[in-house]
Amino acid sequence: MTNRRQFLRKIAALSSLSLSSCGWRLANVGDNYTGSNQSDELHLYTWTQYTDQELLSTFTAQTGMKVVADVYDSNDVMLAKLQAGGGGSYSIIYPSDYMVQKMVDKNLLTPINHQSLIGLENLFPRFQNPSYDPYNRYSIPFNWGTTGLLYNSEKLSTAPEDWEYLWQNKDKLQKKMTLLNDVREVMGAALRMLGYSYNSQNEKEIKQAYEKLKELKPAIAAFDTDAWQNQILAGDLLLAMCYSADAVKISKENPNLKFVIPRSGSSLWTDTIVIPKISPNVAGAYAWINLILRPEVAAQISQRLNISTPNHAGFEQLPKQLQENTNLFPPESLLENCERLTPVGNFEEVYDRYWTQLLA
Repeated sequence: MTNRRQFLRKIAALSSLSLSSCGWRLANVGDNYTGSNQSDELHLYTWTQYTDQELLSTFTAQTGMKVVADVYDSNDVMLAKLQAGGGGSYSIIYPSDYMVQKMVDKNLLTPINHQSLIGLENLFPRFQNPSYDPYNRYSIPFNWGTTGLLYNSEKLSTAPEDWEYLWQNKDKLQKKMTLLNDVREVMGAALRMLGYSYNSQNEKEIKQAYEKLKELKPAIAAFDTDAWQNQILAGDLLLAMCYSADAVKISKENPNLKFVIPRSGSSLWTDTIVIPKISPNVAGAYAWINLILRPEVAAQISQRLNISTPNHAGFEQLPKQLQENTNLFPPESLLENCERLTPVGNFEEVYDRYWTQLLA
């Protein structure tokens, strides 16, 4: 949601190559699209691991448009930039599920014309009418996953099974573990461990979660969403709270690093693609979404970027080894206790107040 997922920071300065056009064309955005604003450039604002040079070059080759990708590492950073007027050049943005709801409430998104889409039916049924955006009126799912714990199985003989492991082993993990720099995820994990909802709007419950985290804080090396990756690979950390997408990538570099979804439950998230109201290139935005919806492209993206595609037709094209990777595609039995983060309205101030106290 996110504050989510790092991969290729160098793409921030990337403009993809202008290659000769072939095959699928911009016209495939659909005959019913009547927007007049278009450009020979498409500007994306995305998480750092959600595109690469091959994807950008493919789009350019098939539409003639150059792509400029800027990156962010948290939903809040993205929203603040958009609200401050600094997002006026972007035609595609990648908010997490709960942020879609907030952006709709703030009138920042344009409704998606489904008649301009090709391949929406390729999505898994669970992603065709998601709770955060019924019937995908404003967003198209791009990646989904869970939040959990990545640990060094070579150095920790006992595998963590739940969030309480952190408290039970805080001496062993002293300054060797990190939590995400994300108020809703960290508070949500503590709430879930206590038997409450990730989305609690009960201040007494929030305070209990804060007290538990305050107790744990002296053992925490940092609240971090990015730098932990190099640190755990270097052996400086034994455990990190992280997103499954990052865990899959990092564990490929060191198979001793194992990812677990805490049994009491965690967050289930989806990162999406939206078109902002101020999009300067709506035609290009639809062309980008239609490219992403193509099954073969979805499968290639899943393999190259180690992400969980919501595209069922794309999933069917994945190697069996990837289809059976439970870090990428957890079984329903593991997802039953997971919750989506949802907006909490004005109660967000309560979360922020306790979070500020925790970080002080």
